[in-house]
Amino acid sequence: MSALVRMRLAGFLRTGRALAPLLAGLVVLGTLYGGGRAQPAEAYGVSAVVLFPVLAWQTKILLDIEPDVQRRLAQVTVGVARERLAGLLAAVVAALVAVAVALVFPWLVGGVTGPVEPGDRSVPVGIALGLWAHLLAVPAAVALGALASRASAGGAAYGVAVLALGGVGAVVLGLSGSVAPWLAPPIMATARTTAGDAAALTLLGLTLWGLAWSAAAVGGYLWRRRAQG
Repeated sequence: MSALVRMRLAGFLRTGRALAPLLAGLVVLGTLYGGGRAQPAEAYGVSAVVLFPVLAWQTKILLDIEPDVQRRLAQVTVGVARERLAGLLAAVVAALVAVAVALVFPWLVGGVTGPVEPGDRSVPVGIALGLWAHLLAVPAAVALGALASRASAGGAAYGVAVLALGGVGAVVLGLSGSVAPWLAPPIMATARTTAGDAAALTLLGLTLWGLAWSAAAVGGYLWRRRAQG
């Protein structure tokens, strides 16, 4: 299965398909940090929000590269479950690379600053919260991108609709006062937490919420894959 993961990542890189989401990520990060300097926790919390749709789109691109015939051959070779898991693992690896870039980028452009007032968080604590926010966004973004992929969606229009509605819904449903915030991953809630009071119970609750939503979305992806054949 590891060979299949490497093959999909190699195809993602060698075909040049990785360039589009990379450039999109750099553009949104450059726009975000171009407005002024912020403390790490607050800056990274917003960064995780704006990167969420980019990571989902990146996942869709990665999973769509492989031709249908090659995907079926992989199922025969390694089994259906391993073939599907290999695609998700490849998408997670690509997303983690993007997260690493997002964590380093603001320091290169001077977009973050240390504590200003006595009650401000230290830089290490801010970085830790930022890493948590980005890692929490990864499984949800990968699951959404997988749901929008050709093998799951079965059509380009359906896939684009899933990607667009999922990305917009994560923001709209995450706004304060939303009637059903649990329908979306806790992307906005995570950003608010990193900028405010990040209590341990709050972090745990958001982590469980994010993982539960991601598990449900992956379950939907696997169900769609079975339906598509």
